[in-house]
Amino acid sequence: MPLPLPLNKPANRLNESSEFKHGLIKMHKLNCFGSEQIKTVNNAVAMAEELVSNYYKMSASQWLGPRYDVKSLAELNPEEIIDGPFAQIIRYKGRRKNTSLGSATYDFYKICLQDHTIESTLEMAPGIELFPFSLYIITHELIHIVRFSKFQQSFEASDQERMSEEKRVHQRTHDILKPVQVTGLTNVLEFYNDWRVPYEGLRDPEKIDS
Repeated sequence: MPLPLPLNKPANRLNESSEFKHGLIKMHKLNCFGSEQIKTVNNAVAMAEELVSNYYKMSASQWLGPRYDVKSLAELNPEEIIDGPFAQIIRYKGRRKNTSLGSATYDFYKICLQDHTIESTLEMAPGIELFPFSLYIITHELIHIVRFSKFQQSFEASDQERMSEEKRVHQRTHDILKPVQVTGLTNVLEFYNDWRVPYEGLRDPEKIDS
């Protein structure tokens, strides 16, 4: 069973409570999702996983579950918290249990949801609801991860390449979600119609300023 390093994670689901949550609120004065919101986001994660795996025709054995995780604000490290984007992907190195050779490492991606930014947007856009909004965000990020894993896009890309990739991934996200019958999803798709500036950050921890 592969174990991601340096993370210790449950399988791609958010915890409904965390002692670290209170420290983050105190330190950053940011709003974290409550337990009901976590349940809603977890449902969005499950649907996004199914939609993306079906779109790319990936079997259960081919799916990337052991190589990524989704975390909400209460479970993020301070350097994983940003202002502006709704989520960001950070790449870590994973290593299989009981191995130490560099050849046994693999890329592990952490989707870091920024609860405070998502909640602020929901407050400013009353037609946008948490479930369809989260579904779009997570679907979008999972497409990025699939493309990284299939070497269709490099994590280490220039700003211009990242902009082009964002346009491609937004289009893929729209293609996947447009046929889906979810209340409020049409409003979310319209919200992203003219979105051209990349907002989901792509960061490598090796480049985090100390």
